[in-house]
Amino acid sequence: MQKNTTFTDEYIQKVFDKNEEKFKAKDKHPKMLCITYGCQANVHDSEKISGLLGEMGYEACESEEEAGIIVYNTCCVRENAENKVFGHLGQVKKPKELNKDLKIVVCGCMVQQDTIIEKMKESYRFVDIIFGTFNLHRLPELLYSSMETGSQIIDIWKDAEEIVDDLPAIRQHKFKASVNIMHGCDNFCSYCIVPYVRGRERSRTPESIIKEIEGLAKSGVV
Repeated sequence: MQKNTTFTDEYIQKVFDKNEEKFKAKDKHPKMLCITYGCQANVHDSEKISGLLGEMGYEACESEEEAGIIVYNTCCVRENAENKVFGHLGQVKKPKELNKDLKIVVCGCMVQQDTIIEKMKESYRFVDIIFGTFNLHRLPELLYSSMETGSQIIDIWKDAEEIVDDLPAIRQHKFKASVNIMHGCDNFCSYCIVPYVRGRERSRTPESIIKEIEGLAKSGVV
């Protein structure tokens, strides 16, 4: 089943309005930084995260010092990838203490694991938002809630039947792009964690796939 993005658009506008009000006097835009670990699926998810943040009024930057929101899109295939995430989080704890407006977001495959969530709750209370692989489209709502309450928000889904299409994306390259035709996997291979962190196989409709490809072709992707 596929789902429209009307609800997402509502919260995009709410966050945009809050940012506009806050930064209008300073005559500048808030900055975003999305740091990606792992496979091509994570890279594609980060393009959508950047697209959502762009719609909410954020501009891309290159360093954590400039950013008003930092997103760590995580991987759990190798322990080394998890250690890198925790290392980065340790480095931004002090900047977060000095700048209460800075938003720290951790998402992706790593946080689909219960042990990681418990560790985050215990040792990384300064992280503002934690969400997994099934609810990327809810980032605008989660960010708005974080802005309103100032509380840590954890929103982990264990599964999802629907696929949310038509999310904005900021592509890494102008000439090439990845297009999902399905999400998840039904093959529970002994060496692979994908079905556990990205769920069972869910296919997109041919119409939505073709629509995305046509849009990419019009934008210059070859």
